Amino acid sequence: MSAATHRRLATASWESLLRSQVAVMRELHKEPSFKKVGSREYDVLFTLSQCPTGWVRLNELNDNVLLTQPSISRMVDRLEARGLIQRKTAEDDRRGVLIGLTEAGAALQKEVGRAHVHNILDVMETALSDEEMRTLLELTSKLRESVAQR
Repeated sequence: MSAATHRRLATASWESLLRSQVAVMRELHKEPSFKKVGSREYDVLFTLSQCPTGWVRLNELNDNVLLTQPSISRMVDRLEARGLIQRKTAEDDRRGVLIGLTEAGAALQKEVGRAHVHNILDVMETALSDEEMRTLLELTSKLRESVAQR
């Protein structure tokens, strides 16, 4: 394969991945439950729901969501004002602040999450076989791991 053909293939693959992600996300965001909480807010609630201790430092939260530090700080303020998350002082570092879900935040995350999973299944099962989903998972995992090692 020539260098030019290789470049075109790499660029077309990346563009296809990006456009597919955008198309799928647009479809998923049509879900009525996202009117209760936006997809980025849901991402924060979901990330917090996955923390083994139930609490995470702001910088750790920032490592796991698709937002910049200033954006995540403002979002945490908004979610706290809505009573969906809470803050507490870190026991090991009095200057550190931990963030966790409130009962209302956990309930909303579960409600939206159930609808979200249903929609994900609908989108994915309509387009891909189980074997194709496994291949997609392997390829996207490989790509993320490669980028993380750079």
